[in-house]
Amino acid sequence: MKKTALHELHLRSSAKMVDFHGWDMPIHYGSQLKEHEFVRNSCGIFDVSHMTILDIKGKDAKEFLRKLLANDINALERDFDGMYSALLNETGGILDDLIAYKLESGYRLVVNCATRESDISWMESQLGNMDISLSERTDLSMIAIQGPLALDTLSKCFSPDASNELIKRSPFQGLMEEGTLVTTTGYTGEKGVEVMIDHEKAKPLWEKALVCGAKPIGLGARDTLRLEAGMNLYGFEMDEKISPLECNMAWTVSLKDKERDFIGKDSFKLKKETGEYHVLKGLLFEDRCIVRSDHEIFMDEQKMIKGVVTSGTYSPTLKKSIALARIPPSNLKNCLAEVRGKTVRASIGEPKFVKEGKIVFKNKTS
Repeated sequence: MKKTALHELHLRSSAKMVDFHGWDMPIHYGSQLKEHEFVRNSCGIFDVSHMTILDIKGKDAKEFLRKLLANDINALERDFDGMYSALLNETGGILDDLIAYKLESGYRLVVNCATRESDISWMESQLGNMDISLSERTDLSMIAIQGPLALDTLSKCFSPDASNELIKRSPFQGLMEEGTLVTTTGYTGEKGVEVMIDHEKAKPLWEKALVCGAKPIGLGARDTLRLEAGMNLYGFEMDEKISPLECNMAWTVSLKDKERDFIGKDSFKLKKETGEYHVLKGLLFEDRCIVRSDHEIFMDEQKMIKGVVTSGTYSPTLKKSIALARIPPSNLKNCLAEVRGKTVRASIGEPKFVKEGKIVFKNKTS
């Protein structure tokens, strides 16, 4: 099983370790609930070094990525800024979701560890005769520092110049600090950064952040945080058969340049024009219950019109059960689910429950 450069520090902090797609990763450090709440109220630090980091260079790098990605890499004008995008197949299904960054020389993609091999294989199959070098950065760790006090913690971990610049940055913007890429991205719905850093520098940064008041957060809380924030997880909200239209990712597909021909474009446009697809919505349950992935959702009392839960959990922030679900488009305000033989009702709203610590979920009666 693979281990990150911070593995020893996790054990030292009494982390509960689990196999996560071949990586020995911390699921929690004692209490997933307390870790979740700490990120919402203070500052948490996450080891996300299991993510796959790919650098793409060569004179054809931009042309290649304009074809490969559904979002348009051409929109990245400033070095170290990034964008969220889908990697589509020819039928418009999502092979992966990723973040692409513009470097001083070339580009960087951060993709999911679960899709590492298939992503790299797909990219290599699309190279053709292009002048491209594709290299995996196995020499880098990746650390996320997230929460309302994240920037305060960062100010004590990086130089004053870098800290002041980060405060000015908008989401998906970044900077390079002595070979370390720091970007204003995250997977929690809170302010914060993700740091791509040499392995030997990762431990000192982790330890310094802890001294400055951050607490280590496991993958368990990371999942409930992202679900409250309405962020997708590959294999749940999306997969190779799901269109961006069906998982609240249509905004990441750029059709501005009509001349740009990216993979999956025609299939995406056709599905959009027909309107024959389900949509991703947020569900807030009235009764105490937990619904999980693949749980059926009913849009009518007769239980004839159905949808499906993609992810579900108890929300520590809302103190209620929530879910993301793919359902037929409608103006309905509520839906139903069967949980342990009991019919439970849920309010339907946009697929976002919490943003920067505040409850933002609004159902169709609001």
